[in-house]
Amino acid sequence: MSQIKITDSVKYIKSVGPKRAELFEKIGIRSIKDLLFFLPTRHLDRSTTLTADKVIDHLINGYEGEVTIIGRVVDSEIIRYGKKQIFKVQMRDSTGFFECVWFQGIKFFKGRFQENEEYAIAAKPVLTKYGNLQFSHPDFDKLDSEEFSDFNNTGKIIPFYKLPKEVKGKNLGDYSLRKIISNAVENFGNQLKETLPEEIIKSNDLGGINETIQSIHFPNSLEQLGDAKKRFKFEELFYLEALLALRKFNIKGNIPGYSFKVKSRLVHNFLEKLPFELTQAQLNVLHDIRLDMESNSPMNRMLQGDVGSGKTIVALISMLITADNGYQSVIMAPTEILANQHYKTISSLLAGLNINVYLLLGGQKKSERKEILEKINSDEKSIIIGTHALFEDEVIFRKLGLVVIDEQHRFGVAQRSRLIDKSHSPDILIMTATPIPRTLTMTVYGDLDLSIIKERPGNRLPIKTYLRGEKKLPDIYKFICDKNKEGYQAYIVYPLVEDSDKLDLKSAETHFAELKETYFSDISLGIVHGKMSWKEKEEVMKGFSDKKFDVLISTTVIEVGIDIPDANIMVINDASRFGLSQLHQLRGRVGRSDKQAYCILVAEDKFVVSSNKLNFNFEYLSNAQIEKFKAAIRLSSMVKCNSGFDLSEIDLKLRGPGNIFGTEQSGLPNLQFSDLREDTEILLNAKNSAFSIIENDPTLINPAYNCIKRKLKEVYSENLKFSQIA
Repeated sequence: MSQIKITDSVKYIKSVGPKRAELFEKIGIRSIKDLLFFLPTRHLDRSTTLTADKVIDHLINGYEGEVTIIGRVVDSEIIRYGKKQIFKVQMRDSTGFFECVWFQGIKFFKGRFQENEEYAIAAKPVLTKYGNLQFSHPDFDKLDSEEFSDFNNTGKIIPFYKLPKEVKGKNLGDYSLRKIISNAVENFGNQLKETLPEEIIKSNDLGGINETIQSIHFPNSLEQLGDAKKRFKFEELFYLEALLALRKFNIKGNIPGYSFKVKSRLVHNFLEKLPFELTQAQLNVLHDIRLDMESNSPMNRMLQGDVGSGKTIVALISMLITADNGYQSVIMAPTEILANQHYKTISSLLAGLNINVYLLLGGQKKSERKEILEKINSDEKSIIIGTHALFEDEVIFRKLGLVVIDEQHRFGVAQRSRLIDKSHSPDILIMTATPIPRTLTMTVYGDLDLSIIKERPGNRLPIKTYLRGEKKLPDIYKFICDKNKEGYQAYIVYPLVEDSDKLDLKSAETHFAELKETYFSDISLGIVHGKMSWKEKEEVMKGFSDKKFDVLISTTVIEVGIDIPDANIMVINDASRFGLSQLHQLRGRVGRSDKQAYCILVAEDKFVVSSNKLNFNFEYLSNAQIEKFKAAIRLSSMVKCNSGFDLSEIDLKLRGPGNIFGTEQSGLPNLQFSDLREDTEILLNAKNSAFSIIENDPTLINPAYNCIKRKLKEVYSENLKFSQIA
């Protein structure tokens, strides 16, 4: 075996050969090294299995958890109850009988169980009214006869691998795959080169790569398996953080930026005009930004603040500093309606300060657009506001010094880079009103300096949030009419613009017509939705702001950016269909004054549940049940929590990190082993180790770091391309 290298074809491993090598190639396994890193998805531990009689004893004594039991198939049958069917498999072990039942997917499961086959069954057991030991929709793994006998007589831990349908069963089953991988580990595992520096392995109490590969495939104990998993989790998080550290170095340490002098005249005049005082949180953030802007390195800062916390004012003051130094600023918003809102707000606040503000949108007339482009190319001290139209090739800035990106997770890495590339190392301020969980701050945004505004303006009252069933809608409409007499305006949000045959959801247009003729016949209604042009939306929003409308029927187009002080009632229909972040953003459209604001979540009665019944254990639920349960948790959380930061942690538990901010847009690798919801301590240690190395040796000259350099080139070359993008 010594002459064969791990970079050679997998066909050289015992029991593989050319035909099986072709099967392996279909799932991306070409070399022996690829096979070594084809890791198990789970393990079955003999020490955690029980016999049928022991399971019954546990149930009699009140046990309610999951168990693993191993048995042989005795019989199977389909039982019909009218139109419904149940698939039942009778099994036995050395101590007695038990049964497995399925109520769905019967056609699939029927072909999986044959008489005398051996299986490991894992599920929550129950005793039926007839005294039978039963498992409903269990997880199951087929065991080879030899393996079954061996497993029952030893304390062995068996790995299980996820094989695609096109490979499994075609001369390559679970047992044969385990034997092949066992040969590979035994004969070639010692050829693997270490991928972490020795100092990192020792300081973090990790195993070496050779013993880790052995332990992840064929551990001798659960403790050994845990150590192997820890090593793989640490390693992938270490390299993720190394990429972030390199990105931060390339922006802050390697590229010279503008050093702005923070002159007082323009900012002082602006603050004198403001009808309110800045909060201490805003002043603290401005101090951070001032130090960044005075530095010779480009600012690369994220400003995170809950809805209504005053981020726009902070960004505007940063833009005034830029203008005072003779440079342009640009603020990019994800939607035309939000860009237009920024334009109006900023233009109003800067009246009389001799700073030109321009708005660039995709839907503008050609002549209007040409005029704005010319001004952008000539006016050095201007502020430019726009959408995706800003990074088109025809947009040429005169002297761009500051880029502000609002709701940045709505833009991809490549989109942001196209705007940033229009200047030589501008300062970058990224804003988000969507609070970010701490673990995501350390990963997706780990290269950014972070400032947080948690304090809200002192005159704002907490928004009162209620969850109501659809039967309560007449009462809700009466509440809106009563409050309208006190000067209150209201939003009523629907998930769709118009009725759909495919979705049983409420639509804005249908209910606009109905409500106008019934409950709101004596007050004025407006409607706004995503199918309108931005100018049509703007006209409606202006009418709402000027109190031409008492109630605005809307889709989620109002999710960000609309600021109307008297709009203090938010009704969200079909609230169970919205994500937690979206619900919080919609709620943030009210409560923008010193009046008490209300958010009413309307859902089907089945979602109006007692909050003390909710938890995050979805293990024994079907997909449909899980979605229903998650919706109930979201709605209950909205009622209990006003803090977006608390809601973001709940959202992370419900959705996972990959789905919250579109991390596929971040230019970072996907996580295979780590769970950011559970592995916070490992993440923190990996971050500290990676950033310490890159800060002290950014080009990895030290020979001890050759392994880092090698793996970055071999595995993360595509991700390195994004290391200069904020």
